[in-house]
Amino acid sequence: MASNSFSVFSRGLSTVMTLVVVSAVLFLPLRAEAANPRYASIVLDVESGEVLSASNADAPRYPASLTKMMTLYLLFEAMEDNTLTLEDTFTVSSHAAAQPPSKLWVRPGDKVSIKDAILALVVRSANDVAVVVAEGLAGSERAFAGQMTDKAHALGMTNTIFRNASGLPDDLQVTTAKDMAKLSLSLMQDFPQYYDYFSQTRFVYNGKTHTGHNNLLDSYAGADGLKTGYIRASGFNVATSAVRDDRRILTVVMGGFTAKSRDIHTADLLDRGFVRAGLLNRHDWVASADVFDSANAVSRLNTRTSTARAPAVAKSERDISTTAKTTAATRINAGNTEQAVDDPIQRMIAKTDGSSLRPMDAWAVQVGAFRDPNGAKTLANQAVRQLDASLSDSRVAVTPSTREQGVFRAQLVDMEEGQARRSCAQLIQQGMECMVVRADVGG
Repeated sequence: MASNSFSVFSRGLSTVMTLVVVSAVLFLPLRAEAANPRYASIVLDVESGEVLSASNADAPRYPASLTKMMTLYLLFEAMEDNTLTLEDTFTVSSHAAAQPPSKLWVRPGDKVSIKDAILALVVRSANDVAVVVAEGLAGSERAFAGQMTDKAHALGMTNTIFRNASGLPDDLQVTTAKDMAKLSLSLMQDFPQYYDYFSQTRFVYNGKTHTGHNNLLDSYAGADGLKTGYIRASGFNVATSAVRDDRRILTVVMGGFTAKSRDIHTADLLDRGFVRAGLLNRHDWVASADVFDSANAVSRLNTRTSTARAPAVAKSERDISTTAKTTAATRINAGNTEQAVDDPIQRMIAKTDGSSLRPMDAWAVQVGAFRDPNGAKTLANQAVRQLDASLSDSRVAVTPSTREQGVFRAQLVDMEEGQARRSCAQLIQQGMECMVVRADVGG
């Protein structure tokens, strides 16, 4: 793929979140997240680096086979350093051949070319080949995992620890949705010449055709990479990049109950992300958030990342204490108990017309300001649907701004002050900007 296709990636990540474009891109209700503690997601506009939406993006999660994106990053780096070519080979060890599926079923003593190794990792998600690459680059998988963690921290993935090259279960191997987004962007930005591998859905090895797990590449128009992952402890994960109308959106979804529900949810996030990113160019959002309870706000990405990379952290900084790592694992494992619950990723948010009337009170929640009154109404109705039942009977109001001609405020009105603040806090937790205002205050 031509490198100029990825000129947009050089801008890195951004957290210009003071003014955030808001449309219908929202997250699962808090009650749904409570039913699935493994769930996390993040949606980015690649060109601007804008975080379009996020849910539990900083919470510790198991990466599963998303780990192999870092294995590939270090392999691509070695190729760019001219130490390897696509025709070079690595030798399969007994340790590598003994890895559990998914695998390529290579045997001790076999030679695997670098090209086949890349395809096996991307398409087949082969655990045996991940170890082949690790041993070929670092001598041992343990040493390679240390290099992976060092590189992760150098890329700004400060909440990630790697313990193996494949993503097979390890309680101490943790990451976050945000960190996986950083890794995905780094792969696209730093190695655009290899990105096309992530669009492959099948390859032939020793006369046998191997097909991939990433069904979004076939089912979602514009999707062209990156990687899926699954272990029991993590649920179904996926990092996906897609292009529509010359705009690229990146999503990371973690913790799906099934591959199908994960893919449906990812497609929905992408659809909404494209809509929301489109509003960025129209400058529809002109209100800022009043984060009166910042402790409950959804975490943002770090300050805009420079294309220059930070130096790798020292090993002493990388090796966090066993207690800290065990705590992180415990937080994840709290969500691994199987429960008879609906799949919150697949379940659609129940619709309401937001027309219930309440006695007139003095407070409102403003969720945005649009130049199109229909857009304002759509957003306000969406905000109502994000609230718990105890708060969702607020009345939607679209009123002209008293401060700027041609701007319409999207508000939830007829609230008491405490109700307004609780409502805004709940919306902020789900990634939606809002501010609490008196009902008679213009926007």
